[in-house]
Amino acid sequence: MSETKNKTVVREYTEAIIVAVVLALFIRTFVFQAFKIPSGSMLPTLQIGDHLLVNKFIYGLKIPFTGKLLVPIMKPEHGDVIVFRYPEDESLDYIKRVIAVPGDTLEIINKQVYINGKKTEDKTAHFSDQLILPKELKDPRIFKAGPNKDNFGPILIPEGKWFVMGDNRDNSYDSRFWGFVDEREILGKAMIIYWSWNIDKPLFSVDRLTSIRFSRLGDIIH
Repeated sequence: MSETKNKTVVREYTEAIIVAVVLALFIRTFVFQAFKIPSGSMLPTLQIGDHLLVNKFIYGLKIPFTGKLLVPIMKPEHGDVIVFRYPEDESLDYIKRVIAVPGDTLEIINKQVYINGKKTEDKTAHFSDQLILPKELKDPRIFKAGPNKDNFGPILIPEGKWFVMGDNRDNSYDSRFWGFVDEREILGKAMIIYWSWNIDKPLFSVDRLTSIRFSRLGDIIH
């Protein structure tokens, strides 16, 4: 009787572990995924060492590894901070802010963004370089629509494509340089900072522990 009971307990624990693993995989694949900030392209909104939760379900249910949309819910909107597969190397995940959506006409004039001919408020934009590159100056890295990062377009955003930029406008490698983000490459919307510390400090050290940014924990990403 005792042996039978032990087998039952083992089976129950095994089933519980399997269910937990399957549930965790489901959540990571379809609902939430953790993401950490490795660079300063989104400063000051996001700092190097911020750890985020990304809502993968908000833009619809997709087939894993294909990006094919099964259940549409909503589309990325102006100002959304999104995580996506880098179009030139889909093994890398990038994070940027949506600046223009399908059907928009975008133009950048002397660092200022215009959407459909109207100047945007651009409240999250940060500029560290006061120098404005003249429109005539060509940048060999730039996307075909414009000559440099400070003067770009005008360009019409095609259907199924999004134009994204980093908040740290003078230090962000984004759609100005490599083009649009396709809908299938979008992984989700950055929602909340659940952890933040200075990753330049040694991992197992007092300095790393004292670098925890408690004031950022729980911040909603806007």
